[in-house]
Amino acid sequence: MKRFKWSLLLGALLLTGSVLLYALHLAVFRDPRGTFFEGLASLAFAPFETLIVTLIITEILVSMSQRAKMKKLNMVIGAFFSELGTGLLRLLFFADPEGGKLHGMVEMSRDLSPGELKTLLKNLSEHPFRVKMEKEDLPALRDMLVSRRDFLVRLLENPNLLENENFTDVLWAVFHTTEELGARKNLESLPDSDLAHIMGDLSRAYRKLFSEWVRYMEHLRDNYPFLFSFAMRTNPMEPEDRVEVV
Repeated sequence: MKRFKWSLLLGALLLTGSVLLYALHLAVFRDPRGTFFEGLASLAFAPFETLIVTLIITEILVSMSQRAKMKKLNMVIGAFFSELGTGLLRLLFFADPEGGKLHGMVEMSRDLSPGELKTLLKNLSEHPFRVKMEKEDLPALRDMLVSRRDFLVRLLENPNLLENENFTDVLWAVFHTTEELGARKNLESLPDSDLAHIMGDLSRAYRKLFSEWVRYMEHLRDNYPFLFSFAMRTNPMEPEDRVEVV
């Protein structure tokens, strides 16, 4: 209500100012016809000027809003990788029989251009991303995921995720795998058919997770070089973190 009253007051002041300026024009030049002609000419261009100004201002506001939303979203993505994503990706990467090809394919250098990133993501889409784990390795993975179930639920409730379909797909794939593993009491005695089903879920999560990690690394490289440096030293394609700068 206060904002509406302020808008009315501003409009009244501007209208009053316009009337006073036209009155001053008449008083100084004493040419009603000329004043009327100039006022009508200005009025004729008013809709066009309003359209142009509105489009420009709207575009600026939308752009600023989108940048603010993406900044918040990337903070959420960063929290995900810090809390769960990087560790999970490391486990899945070393359970990939063809993980060595990924290691050679992904080279996150500081001069990676948008075109090179697009090519990299295309090459990643052609990688099989097959996870092969033994039954005795599954309980530890289940415990890791189930212990962070509440964290995943909170992320899925974040409205900012609506702005990024790729990351939402990652969360759903990881959450579904968490549910599948958490629902099984004895993972070490799974029949081969059920083990194959679990490997399929893990492979799907692995594919989506790896591609999102690459996109997030690009964001860090372009906007937060110090975070990018740390991310590279804790690279999930290395068996252990190498935090020290050498």
